[in-house]
Amino acid sequence: MTSLSTRRLRDEARIVWYSAKLLAGRRFYVAVFVPLLWPALQALLLLAGGQEDIRPESVQGGLIGLPLSCLAVFLGMRVIAGESDARRLEIAYTVPGGSQRVWLGKLLAGLGILLAAEALLALVAWAFFTSYPPGSLYGAAQAATVYLVLSMGLAALFRSEVTGAMTSAVVLLLGVANSQTRFSPFYNPAAVRDEDASVLLAHTVQNRIGFALLIAALTALAFTRAERREKMLAG
Repeated sequence: MTSLSTRRLRDEARIVWYSAKLLAGRRFYVAVFVPLLWPALQALLLLAGGQEDIRPESVQGGLIGLPLSCLAVFLGMRVIAGESDARRLEIAYTVPGGSQRVWLGKLLAGLGILLAAEALLALVAWAFFTSYPPGSLYGAAQAATVYLVLSMGLAALFRSEVTGAMTSAVVLLLGVANSQTRFSPFYNPAAVRDEDASVLLAHTVQNRIGFALLIAALTALAFTRAERREKMLAG
């Protein structure tokens, strides 16, 4: 029984590994390091005197969340629409167990890449910029996951990676611009000033639970859209 469970886990891990290659190319691990270009740019601006020092409350959105969410948009657009653009959609519908195994494998691979990238960004931010509240990591991961599934859903809706990414980018900019409201995935309670502690806690709980439900809903809608074979294969 134990041997069977181990073999099954190994098979699932292999699926996620190959899904990562489909999602971000044969050298998918390179994608983990791409977001580090952003803190490198911030460091150069600091050395040149082009901006003020980064404060702890700015780490969640400005240093970790933003580059992570940009990577999430790129990965999300390729989960479902990538198969359509590569003319592999018909093959996905013939996979034993259903095409949802393909979408789920690629989605898990995308989450794995994002978590690895966040770990690197977190280390760089702590070592070279400033310390920050541990909750900042959850907030950045929340924002990235929202844009991962949003990009996945919009790309599936429009059956185009580019259109899905462009639409998601607009929503991303809106989220960044309104990051201080609890209706933004970038909401950071550590950056809120002059707010009663009980109100701040309520807003934080509402934000975290609300976006967890939104992530689940967007994922379900994207998978439902992908299962409409006639629509996806049309044209």
